[in-house]
Amino acid sequence: MSALTRRAFSASIPLALAFAASSLARPPRRPLVIAHRGASGERPEHTLLAYQRAIDQGCDFIEPDLVMTRDGVLVARHENEISETTDVADRPDFAGRRTERTIDGVEVAGWFTEDFTLAELKTLRARERLPELRPASAAFDGQADIPTFQEVVELAKAQSARTGRTIGVYPEMKHPTYFEARDLPMSQALGAALRDNDLDRRDAPVFVQCFEPRPLRAFRAANRAPTVMLVGEGQMSESLLAEVAGFSDGLGPELKMVLQLDGPGLAATPLIAQAQAAGMQVHPWTVRSENSFLPAALRRGGQPAAHGHAGRLLRALYSAGVDGVFTDFPELAVTVRQEMFGA
Repeated sequence: MSALTRRAFSASIPLALAFAASSLARPPRRPLVIAHRGASGERPEHTLLAYQRAIDQGCDFIEPDLVMTRDGVLVARHENEISETTDVADRPDFAGRRTERTIDGVEVAGWFTEDFTLAELKTLRARERLPELRPASAAFDGQADIPTFQEVVELAKAQSARTGRTIGVYPEMKHPTYFEARDLPMSQALGAALRDNDLDRRDAPVFVQCFEPRPLRAFRAANRAPTVMLVGEGQMSESLLAEVAGFSDGLGPELKMVLQLDGPGLAATPLIAQAQAAGMQVHPWTVRSENSFLPAALRRGGQPAAHGHAGRLLRALYSAGVDGVFTDFPELAVTVRQEMFGA
């Protein structure tokens, strides 16, 4: 996120609105389970292996983060720097591609998707990004390549037909301003891909998400697919919430923005009710099961990789009335939803 964007989101939610927000709260309803980068707690993230695993576990949406190749193809990677998630650093034929870039104000060194054609990227193999925390996932290193967005869409369509339930796609535009400056207009490429796949509809099983408000606003002006504005802690105010509601169908806030993670009972903050009252769905991110990602009260034992009480976190989110939740472990989210909602 750019410095300008961070400044735009600098105000916090006024505590005085807590009573008004609680009066607007709606009864909990069956939330969506959004497979964050696929079942990324069990398979290397952003691979067809991870997406298929999530679908088999009952998720509603699979989530590809999108970056671009040199020849303008949308591919699924969490970042355009790919040394952590592929074997590119082990490839002597690509050693000369290592470089440094400034991305959203941050200096980054490594190998970048925009320096590779799709054909070149397809020769790389995916790896687990967090092998010390997720050794079982790391056992699948080398078994998958980098999928294109088209391949992700085709998987969702094929598995919708196979399972008899609708499996949506939830693409995130990563660093669209950066790619635009390199003559790789991401929002245009994504809009064209959605139109080609009959997903540029208000009722399509798709959400387009982004942390940058300007590109998301521009995307919404040119396309009909639903949109979700992503925000982190300290990046939302009452006035900005109303502004975002003008171009976004949903809000994707960080977990600590919707639950008091360090307080008793994981009580809900006013933000859920406020965003819903403004006409937006609320899809918080991201529920992970490992102790290292959980609040202290939900950890189990002292090992960072051990799984804690993520089910309690999911129950708190569902009880608070969220419309969906991002998770690296969709099977757990589906199980808890079944227990609470019966479907």
